[in-house]
Amino acid sequence: MRRALELAERGPARGVNPRVGCVILSPDGDVLAEGWHRGAGTAHAEVDALSRLAPGAARGATAVVTLEPCNHVGRTGPCAQALVDAGVARVVYGVDDPGRHSAGGAATLAHAGIDVSRGVLADEVEAFLEDWLFATRERRPRVTLKWASSLDGRVAAADGTSRWITGPEARRDVHRRRAMADAIAVGTGTVLADDPALTARDDDGALLDDQPIPVVFGRRAIPADAAVLRHPLEPITLAGVELADDLEQLQRRGIRSLFVEGGPTLASAFLEAGLADELLVYVAPAVVGGPRTAIGDIGVGTIADVQRFHFTDLVRLGDDLLVVARPGTAHPETTTRERV
Repeated sequence: MRRALELAERGPARGVNPRVGCVILSPDGDVLAEGWHRGAGTAHAEVDALSRLAPGAARGATAVVTLEPCNHVGRTGPCAQALVDAGVARVVYGVDDPGRHSAGGAATLAHAGIDVSRGVLADEVEAFLEDWLFATRERRPRVTLKWASSLDGRVAAADGTSRWITGPEARRDVHRRRAMADAIAVGTGTVLADDPALTARDDDGALLDDQPIPVVFGRRAIPADAAVLRHPLEPITLAGVELADDLEQLQRRGIRSLFVEGGPTLASAFLEAGLADELLVYVAPAVVGGPRTAIGDIGVGTIADVQRFHFTDLVRLGDDLLVVARPGTAHPETTTRERV
């Protein structure tokens, strides 16, 4: 299964389809073939692996797949039926396919008399496919909400200046995380006030190979000379009135992870709607004071109604501290990696 995960990593990290790997073993445990999914419209991992074998060579074999073989006809045929037709005797996979149309492959295999085992290295496969699984289950991208603030929670001075609250190591980490996201979002207020490029860049300002799709929430017009319009990818504009509907639209466009950078109005809206799945808070060792807080009113009228998060990581970045948190209280088995 770990080899199948290695193969899955070769597939495209973005798009509507998951990264899947497959290893086909002989009855004696020898590797007969390997395959992985190369993107929408190409053979799925199981079919890719079977295509490397002569007809009949997979009869009695075991297929080890990271994700439950699909059970639907899309741009390619159902992998479950391909395994049945190939005469595979056993299928082992990591996690169930949560797709409304693609799930059910395990039942098809079992109905055909194939021995099916699920849950092998499930935690590792879940972590590898986290964004895709979340987007498929929830019908929206997984939202990471980021801000940088002073110790007293301010994102800017009274005159609006904010560059730079945090240091170069923190900014480098932000750009690395931008490159990992499918899309990056701000509100029109931030576009008008700060004119962000919304690109992922290296220390010299050069664009990284992987760029997030820029998304702008709001109904105000974007100036014709705005930096975001010079982004290498075409921006997506959304009204931001019904965030849940907007996120569903992004998920239909293949966006599985959304990196929300602000400003405070947009960040507060996501929190109030309960749509922040992870917080990245970069804290600088400074006190600013004044009215420009990271988060505004999110509808909490009494302490009993506060939104609770649990820390999943604490990272020292130069003079700054990155706090990573997710909704809910910590589970007993949760271990926070304190690298401070």
